[in-house]
Amino acid sequence: MMADKRSFEEKRHDQLTTAPKSTEDDAAPRIEVTETRDGTKRIDILPDAEVRPGKA
Repeated sequence: MMADKRSFEEKRHDQLTTAPKSTEDDAAPRIEVTETRDGTKRIDILPDAEVRPGKA
């Protein structure tokens, strides 16, 4: 078995763009993760994200 040396981003892109009707926009980032000095992580939904959590 060969080791897959692709990065997480490359694997994510491949997975999100292999469907027959998918586009590059499907693989666009939807969140931004930042970490403070004390280790707290903040996850923000990007304002231009096509898919958002919650009610439509």
